[in-house]
Parts: sequence; C-alpha cells; structure tokens
Amino acid sequence: MKTMNTELFDIKIRAVEGGVTAAAGFKAAGIHAGFRKNPERLDYALVVPDKPCPGAGVFTTNRFCAAPVQVSRANLGGADKGYGIIAGVSVNSGNANAATGETGLACARETCSIASQVIGCEPQQILVASTGVIGQILPIDTFETAIPAAYEALSAHGGADAARAIMTTDTHSKEYAVSYVSEAAGHAGNVYMVGGMCKGSGMIMPNMATMIAVITTDAPVEPVALHALLLSTVKQTFNKVTVDSDTSTNDTCIMLASGAAAADAEPIVEGSDAFDELAFAVHEVCESLARNIAADGEGASKLVTVNVTGAVNDEEADIAARAVANSPLVKTCIAGHDCNWGRVAMALGKCGVKFNQEDVSIDMMGMPVCRDGLTVPFDEDEALRRFEAPEIVISADLGAGDAATTVWTCDLTHEYISINGDYRS
Repeated sequence: MKTMNTELFDIKIRAVEGGVTAAAGFKAAGIHAGFRKNPERLDYALVVPDKPCPGAGVFTTNRFCAAPVQVSRANLGGADKGYGIIAGVSVNSGNANAATGETGLACARETCSIASQVIGCEPQQILVASTGVIGQILPIDTFETAIPAAYEALSAHGGADAARAIMTTDTHSKEYAVSYVSEAAGHAGNVYMVGGMCKGSGMIMPNMATMIAVITTDAPVEPVALHALLLSTVKQTFNKVTVDSDTSTNDTCIMLASGAAAADAEPIVEGSDAFDELAFAVHEVCESLARNIAADGEGASKLVTVNVTGAVNDEEADIAARAVANSPLVKTCIAGHDCNWGRVAMALGKCGVKFNQEDVSIDMMGMPVCRDGLTVPFDEDEALRRFEAPEIVISADLGAGDAATTVWTCDLTHEYISINGDYRS
C-alpha cells in the first residue's frame, strides 16, 4: 500500500452515528434468540446487505480454530483467497462452537443453509461467527427460529442492537463509523461511509484480528482489493491489541462493501488514490475499535498504550512492544499506580531484541524516567496525579535503529481473575 498524505485527508474525515449500519446498503438486527439463558441479553446478530456484495475475511491462526471459522474461511475461497460475494453475516454469542468436531461443522454449515433460504441466496454466500464457551455443542434448532426472527427485525438503524448481541464479557458494546468526501479520480465528490462493530474483552492477543468484528462500507470495491485492504488494516490495528496474550479460537474479522453510495462509479482497485482514501478511513474505524477492546479488557481500569521506537526492524519493534504490554509485572504496577520503570526495562531486556542498555530511554505518562539506561529522578506525587488519566502511555526508545510500533493493552487487576475464574458458572 503506498503512503499518502494523511494530514490533509484527516481534515475531511468525521465521526458519524450508526456503527455497522452507518454505510448505505446495509441492515442489521440484534435479538434474544435463546443462546443465552438470560432473556434480557441479546445473543444473536444478523447483518445483511441490500444485495449480495463483495466481502472479505481474516481469521484466527489458532490451530484449535472453531467450526464457524472453518466454514466461513471455506465460503471465502479458503485460506489462500479470503474474499467473495456475500449476502449475510450471522453471529451468535453464548457458545463458541469450538472443539465440537464434525457436529460443530455440521451446525455451522446448516446455519449457512438456513440463512440462505431466509435471505434468498446461496449457502456459500453466508458467513458465520460464534463467541462464548469452548467445547459445548451448539444446537441448530435455535438458529431455525433465530434467523427468521432476526431477518424480520432487520433495520438500517439496527447496528446498535447487533453490537450488543455479540458481547460476551464486554462491559459495553463497541461500534464506530466515519464518513469522508472522496477527491480521487472517478470518485470525486462522493461521500463514503465506513462503519463497524466488534466484541472483545478477554482471550485477546489476536494474530489476525479480534474475537469478532464486522466492518462495512458503501464505497464500491473490487473483492480482491477489499481483502488486501482488510488484511493490511488488521495488521496495523487489531493485531496490535493484547489483553492477556491469548489468541482466541474464534477470531474473525469480516468486511463488506455494498457500493450503494456510488452505483455508477468504477470499483476501487488496489494502488489507486481512491483505495488509499478508503484505507485511511477503514484504519480510523478499526483503530478506534481496537483501542476500545484494550480499554475494555477484562477487569481493566486503564487503557495502556506502548510505543516502541529505535528498534532494528519492524519485527523487533513489535516483539519489544508486546513484551512490555504482556508483562504481568508491568500491567500490575499500572493497576497499583506505581511508576516502576524497572519493570518496563526488564520486559524489554528479556524479549531477545537487539539493543544496548546504555542507549535506552523510557518515558512513562510523558515523564522521562530513564535516559541512557540510567534512572532519571522524577516527582512521585506528579506520577500519582498522572495515573488518574484513563490512558497510560509508556514510550521506550531502544536506540538501535529506525523501526517503531504501537501496541494497546490494559492493566491487570484482581477483577480479571474473578471474571475468568467464574466464566462458565
């Protein structure tokens, strides 16, 4: 993807309401279907374009991948393709349909069949996702009533309910949308929307996306370009999130492009200015959702941003940033409002990347705490005051090169243990 001048483009982008249905040409619904015992909780979401449209997906690399991951990946042409023409996305919460063998695969495939009959399309044009407890059989009869009921409830304003329906341990729903005016040749003056929803709070260190995310746009996009755009964006956003270093069995990120905002425009292709514009807008949406996941980490009280600069290469920058972000000692010192930069130094030093400790600088919450590998005196009272901020920023310069990255995580509190020690009850 070529570099563009985001400083100029950023002025034109603006946040809008609507989440996954902000883009024209999409309807969604979120209902209580019975996947959960609590009748007050929405537990099934359906997202449907007005007509079948280009879709792309990126999925977990966990070898214990769930049945819906396997089926959706196949419906998008397999691991080597990842795109196709899609007519609907079905998501249930309360049951992951993971580690369920042939029975789980049959359920995921039958879900596609039921949805295709209700929507009026081919089974291969349906994508499915599930989230919840691993190892429990997912009953197909619930889908037989859920899908028709959700289809009847579809609305262009249904994004908020859909976002609530896919939650598990999330404390709140996660959705975001933006609009922009294109200046690209063949698209100039067209107003395009990008919206999305996701869920994720624990079992989060994606090696592709997040637990469940659905992104939509009303820009016209070639399917192969849509996949390239999604894959690149996921690497820069959802793949930079870690709550607890665990990669889910069900991680799924899907993007659909209705083209409804510009029926007469040529589809956007990779390498064009229109592609760069759209990529920037999609990045804005996905970064917002990714940061929201980190901030809503199970038991979290703080969003933690880890910036690493001065690494030898991009891979080592990422390794170093994740070492800091995943360190229980770093995460607990933040929970305890302890400006203990030695724990950051420890995490950097253990991870195996190349640097000399004499070249390292560390800042915490904007305060210099380490220079040239040595302590810098700081005001402890000022540090405590800065810990009151909702976002804690840790910055480390390794002094070994020009590569840099950012990773988002959260602090580690007693509540994380409480939530995960009691998850199935």
